[in-house]
Amino acid sequence: MLQAQPGDVTRLLRDWGNGNQEALNQLVPLVYKELCSLAAAYLRRERRDHTLQPTELVHEAYLRLADQTEVDCRNRAHFFGIASNLMRQILVNHARRHGAAKRAGGIRVTLEEAVGVAGPGVADMIALDDALKSLTLMDPRQGRIVELRFFGGLTEDEIAEIVGVSPFTVRRDWRIARAVLYNELHAPLLDRERRV
Repeated sequence: MLQAQPGDVTRLLRDWGNGNQEALNQLVPLVYKELCSLAAAYLRRERRDHTLQPTELVHEAYLRLADQTEVDCRNRAHFFGIASNLMRQILVNHARRHGAAKRAGGIRVTLEEAVGVAGPGVADMIALDDALKSLTLMDPRQGRIVELRFFGGLTEDEIAEIVGVSPFTVRRDWRIARAVLYNELHAPLLDRERRV
């Protein structure tokens, strides 16, 4: 693996944002290990017999990054937010294909992992993605914070910098967003229980 010099990643991100595709090719080897760690974290939440491996997820994300024509990537944290979003989209698409093929549901992720709230229940990746889309329609900032925190693994300070709010606002929005997602994911279960 290549060793990045101070400022290399930021410079390459800036060059890539200015349309230099070769900058992305130089950037990926510098952040490859971190991308693999991010992919592995995603896949730990998936079913044991998942057909994607972390390296495949990173490579698919790289292909999607390379297809980006307009990129506004301000810093390392922002880059990992973009990569994280792409990995989530890849896994959701994979879950949809898998669910359509088997009709046995989607990729399973515990609700506690998904929204950081204790309690029973399991939500599939598709339901979580749908709930996150609903949240984003109601409050785009909260949706972005969930995406960056849960899927991107970014800290409150990194999210605050990307979103342009204070860490306090990130904490508050995170708490509200978890409650909304919890309700969104549990509503079908509660409706079913009421009918029984």
